[in-house]
This record gives sequence, C-alpha cells and structure tokens, in this order.
Amino acid sequence: MKKIILFAAIMMSVVGFSQAKIEFKAKDNTIDYGTVSKESDSGVRTFEFTNTGDAPLTITNVQSTCGCTVPTKPTEPIMPGKTGKIDVKYNMNPGPIRKTITVESNAANYEGGRIALKIKGEVIVPKEVNPLEKKKTSPMQ
Repeated sequence: MKKIILFAAIMMSVVGFSQAKIEFKAKDNTIDYGTVSKESDSGVRTFEFTNTGDAPLTITNVQSTCGCTVPTKPTEPIMPGKTGKIDVKYNMNPGPIRKTITVESNAANYEGGRIALKIKGEVIVPKEVNPLEKKKTSPMQ
C-alpha cells in the first residue's frame, strides 16, 4: 500500500511540474500600427509567441473587444520550444486604433491562462489632390 501511495505522489509531482508557458515577442504584448491609410495597408498584423514551458501549449479561444478586429488562433497545440502566431485583421476604419484581443490558453505563467494583446495606431484618410486646382505660389516668385 505504501508503494502505491509513494508512486502516486511521485506521479502527481512530475505531472505538476509540466507546464505550458507563453511568451510574446511584441513589446508589452502590443503591436503599434503607427499612422497608416486604408488604401496602403491591409490591416493584418501578427503576434508571434513561443512556448517556453515543457508541455504543449493550447490556445483555446481568441476574441476581440469588437467586430472591427478579427483574430485567428492556431488550430494545433504548440510544442515546447516552438513558435506560433495569432493573426489580427483590423478593418481600417479612419480614426484611432485602440483594441484588445483576449487569448485563452493553458499557459501557466498568466493567471487563468488569459493574456491581453493590444493593437494601437491611427488610420488616416489621404488628402485628395485635385489636378485642376492651381498650386499656390509664394510671393517671392
């Protein structure tokens, strides 16, 4: 009986130490779009991460704070030491970008496995140039 209890205790301690951990490459888990225009930018950005733990990392859910930002998650577990990515597509509506994407996983280094990713920046509308409009000349000419 003592052998069974000892074996169970050893197995529980071994299992207890195997953990998935996630580390994102983006500083502060944030991607800055900067100042962009809808005409020249697709709105797609990628959050890259590494499983720094010693167990497979499973991303169970990825969701955005609004419908203007669509994230996609990996479909397979990320093995220890391997990298993965979460793509985010913003719809590029003109104005400031301030969105949060919540990632749910089995990562032990975040409380409840929930990680907040952020995107920020500003989408501008390029000024239209009218070819028929006269250019202003300086009084020095």
